[in-house]
Formats: sequence, structure tokens, C-alpha cells
Amino acid sequence: MNDHTILCIQAGNVDTGAFDPAVELCRRAHEQGAWVHVDGAFGLWARLSPKYGHLTDGFEQADSWATDAHKWPNVNYDSGIVLVRDAMALRSAMTMTAAYLIAGALREPMYQTPEASRRARGVELWAALKSLGRAGLRELIERTCAHAQRFAEGLRKAGFEVLNDVIINQVLVSFGAPEVTREVIRRVQEEGTCWCGGTLWQGRTAMRISVSSWATTAADVEQSLEAIVRVARDFQSVSLPV
Repeated sequence: MNDHTILCIQAGNVDTGAFDPAVELCRRAHEQGAWVHVDGAFGLWARLSPKYGHLTDGFEQADSWATDAHKWPNVNYDSGIVLVRDAMALRSAMTMTAAYLIAGALREPMYQTPEASRRARGVELWAALKSLGRAGLRELIERTCAHAQRFAEGLRKAGFEVLNDVIINQVLVSFGAPEVTREVIRRVQEEGTCWCGGTLWQGRTAMRISVSSWATTAADVEQSLEAIVRVARDFQSVSLPV
């Protein structure tokens, strides 16, 4: 393997939800001896869904994955997961030595992560997965993706520009000029019905709507849409020249 080349591909871009074409990229990278790493913070979980699983085709050919359990599985914020095909590659990258760090005969967790000690984050993830099961997590994924589609539909109908193809649970919307969009974001946050952050995508200033909470209902989406549209229209009505 070429030790100097790593190709990082995305499974669910955190702005747009887009997926790279993993089948072709993994094939071509491996032909050149490169390591393929998947940034799958959101999208790798889509593999559980019959509706969205096709988006992850080919990602199983990669050499390593990273994903976040604090997104779709809804566990604690600092729960990151890495999976590496070659266990020794992970160990050689993470192992640190010192005179006072005496290895035992069993597997040493600190040789697998950047941290020498940590709380038991895996317990919360295990509990969530045990509680939800495959069917429950699949339903959560498909429900939040449907919520994102509803946000996009409502915002387009209200006359605002949705910048991305809504592939999974991410929506980017522009309310006009960058300063207008930034002010609408600020006012929506201040209004308090929902919280949406901002981003910059392909040079465009946008509100980023990311739906992943198990607690979000269809009624919440409708209330949030009403609030976003109302705030945006109220601001535009007072900011436009007479």
C-alpha cells in the first residue's frame, strides 16, 4: 500500500447530505495502492434503510470508516466511532509508550484511540441500539429524512431557494443576499421555535436545517416552518426600500 496517499470520501456531507460514488473511487484508489477513508458522520447510518441504503453502496470496500453516534443514534455528543479493516494499522497509529505505561496481556483500549483514558461512551450507544433495534433506528432515519423533505417543500412553496438536492436529512436554504440570510438565521434563533445554524456552501450563505432528533414530530416541523417563513417575510417587509 502507498503509505503517502489517503483518499477521504464522504457518506452524507454534513451540509448537503451528498454521497461520493464509492464503488468507482474505492476501485481506482486501491489500484494505486491508496488508503480509502470514509467520513460518514451522518450517512453511514443510512445503510440500515431499504429506502436509502443504496446510497452507501461501495463504502464497504474502504479501509476505514468514521461516524458519529451523537447524530442519528442520538447518544452523547462526544461519541465518535472509527472502524478500521486492518486492526494492526489502527494500533500502530494510536499506540503510545512510556515507562509507566506497562501493557498487560489483554487488549489495551488506549492503543486503539487517541485517548489514554475515557468514560464508557460505548454503554450509552449500546443501550440506544439495544432499545431501538434495527427496525427502530431505520424508522428514525426514514422519519427524519421525510421531515427534511417537508422542510424543503415548505420553503420552496414560500418562495425561498433551497440550494441542495435533499438526499437525506439536510436542507440548505437561502433567503436572498448573504446579509439577509444571516439576519434571518439570527432572528429565527432569537424567536425560539426552532434552532437552525448558518453555513457557507459553494460560495452561498445559507441556513442549514439538519433533522436528526428522535423527538422531532411532524407537528414540530410544521410549527418550525411557519416560524421560519414568518420571520423571513417580516424581515424582508421591513428591509425592502419603499
